[in-house]
Amino acid sequence: MEYNHRKIEKKWQKYWAGNKTYKCEIDHNKPKYYVLDMFPYPSGAGLHVGHPLGYIASDIYSRYKRLKGFNVLHPMGFDAYGLPAEQYAIQTGTHPSVTTEKNIQRYREQLDKIGFSYDWSREVRTSDPFYYKWTQWTFIQLFKHWYSNRTNKAEPIEELINEFKTNGNTGVDAASDPVDQFSAEKWNLWSEKEQQQILMNYRLAYLANTWVNWCPALGTVLANDEVVNGISERGGYPVERKQMKQWSLRITAYAQRLLDGLDKIDWFESLKEMQRYWIGRSEGGAVYFRIKGFEDKLEVFTTRPDTLWGATFMVLAPEHEIVEKITTADSKEEVMKYVEWAKNRSEVDRMSEVKQITGKFTGAFGINPVNGKEIQIWIADYVLAGYGTGAIMAVPGHDSRDFAFARHFKIPIIQVVVKEGEESTDTSTWDDSYDSKEGKMINSGMINGLEVQQAIKTTIKFLEENNLGFGQVNFRLRDAIFSRQRYWGEPFPIYYKDEMPYPLDESELPLELPEVDKYLPTESGEPPLARAKNWKTKEGYPLETNTMPGFAGSSGYYLRYMDPWNKDEYFSKEANEYWRDIDLYLGGDEHATGHLIYSRFWNMFLYDLGLVCKEEPFKKLINQGKIQGRSSFVYHVQKSFYAEKKLNEAFQEDEFFKNFKSSFLGDFQYGFFSEKYKLVIQLKHWVHFPKFATILQLYGVHRKPVK
Repeated sequence: MEYNHRKIEKKWQKYWAGNKTYKCEIDHNKPKYYVLDMFPYPSGAGLHVGHPLGYIASDIYSRYKRLKGFNVLHPMGFDAYGLPAEQYAIQTGTHPSVTTEKNIQRYREQLDKIGFSYDWSREVRTSDPFYYKWTQWTFIQLFKHWYSNRTNKAEPIEELINEFKTNGNTGVDAASDPVDQFSAEKWNLWSEKEQQQILMNYRLAYLANTWVNWCPALGTVLANDEVVNGISERGGYPVERKQMKQWSLRITAYAQRLLDGLDKIDWFESLKEMQRYWIGRSEGGAVYFRIKGFEDKLEVFTTRPDTLWGATFMVLAPEHEIVEKITTADSKEEVMKYVEWAKNRSEVDRMSEVKQITGKFTGAFGINPVNGKEIQIWIADYVLAGYGTGAIMAVPGHDSRDFAFARHFKIPIIQVVVKEGEESTDTSTWDDSYDSKEGKMINSGMINGLEVQQAIKTTIKFLEENNLGFGQVNFRLRDAIFSRQRYWGEPFPIYYKDEMPYPLDESELPLELPEVDKYLPTESGEPPLARAKNWKTKEGYPLETNTMPGFAGSSGYYLRYMDPWNKDEYFSKEANEYWRDIDLYLGGDEHATGHLIYSRFWNMFLYDLGLVCKEEPFKKLINQGKIQGRSSFVYHVQKSFYAEKKLNEAFQEDEFFKNFKSSFLGDFQYGFFSEKYKLVIQLKHWVHFPKFATILQLYGVHRKPVK
């Protein structure tokens, strides 16, 4: 008998919907099982093949667990904020909510046709004010808390204020920005504005000047994972590094807990390693270097303080605040030109560049604290302002990158570690740095003859006893920038009084998006919300005009599924204690250093507040893999990549390189396929043109000279 899938599927899907077959409630007579898919962004293109790849697997397992007697929570919703809807709104004037609703209906229709067993009664949409009320509420809680290193958890900011009133900050051990010591007397004499400025250094949600990826064409800040080869992932527009006042979340306060928590969850080891690397814990010491002729000191972090005797130069990030101050007059022009070039390169490009060595000598000298020797201070793009202190001591004898830099610029190289049974050698004969993880110290003053590990401890003790530094644990992880200069996002529940931010009263939530005449920044460069009329509190204070980033709504959506229609709470205690955590989470590993880090942080914060019963949200996580393929005989031109479009047009007209360099906007990648010559071409940078031109001429592609 033939299986009439259209008739049978339609019949049973109608039955499932009408009878709410997959609707689930708290049932203490059954064991619970929570299966979750990463909810999709509803793009205009509809579902792509990668969505059902994971959704089908989780649905099969959900059905299996139901048959085994479990009360299965298997919900679905939509990560509804995103740039595409806003860009479409800019182009057409259509409100993003209209486009988003239309796209969601299409997604829902496609998901229903596949026949998934979702409990649609629990659907959430991150753009729904009924939902984002709780995103805004969580932000307010972050603003009202600080992180105590003593209790190792978030604590109310009121407790910190009381401590300041009584004792100042001398006895406070907090995860904070650097703050000078002050007494209770001084605190009590400060104005409200001055006190608020101090508190901003401690808050878990804080406002500060930060280096960001600014995209002028999109009019917004982009996260590192939204920038590829110096251009925006969405639209292909140039991105520049710029310092702006931004909201950030102090996720670094939770770095050790995020690291430790990986040992408690059942994830693929490869995914755990991605997060371990991203968090990047390292032990070592902070060292102070005086600057010749200045009162200022440079603080550097090093995992190998024992190699201080081998430090022959220092390197600052081009964006470091002290660069302009210490650069000598004869070096100023070249140094500032280099600063301008380097700051607009993406961090990924700067860290991964190994072939091209660049840098400029500032003309200034640092004083090595262990031997008093003067060493040159350089700037180079391989040092990042946002990692550590933005300054390093360079030990070329025992670090490959420092070695290459020193050899290129003819800076002295000193060997300070030698392995057991070996003799020191002439560094001028070396092809690379010397592995120094094990061995004994040489050319190192008081630590000569000590094994590496003992030498590290001895050096840190010396630095601490002489106020030249201190032992320190450092993390690669950085605080999460939480501002976007867009319209289509959650409004911040923040107003400004005397130029300082204050949270709205929770009774005023949700603060909904206002109507605007355009979805573009204002003529003076302010975000689109600045276009709204009367964007103020009822008392007349101006409201924040930035909006939250895409990951805001997705950081705690799994919790709202537990109790989606609760008007009074994010979720009830009963719901959380029953559903507890996600038993099985399916999604791509591309979210390892984004959503999966932010969600764990979000959940740990709520755990500190006593709102969730589990510190880790995702008990077991499976990556469904990727569907891969290639279209070998099709060439796609993305018209937003204008340089690529021009290049392709020139190719068609047999004027391949004509005027191309003037069109070049960044490190684009170009792919061309000539069916006639069976030739695949990929260019990453214009410097490869001459070589490519020669190849084309050898193949006889061009009759005219390359211009």
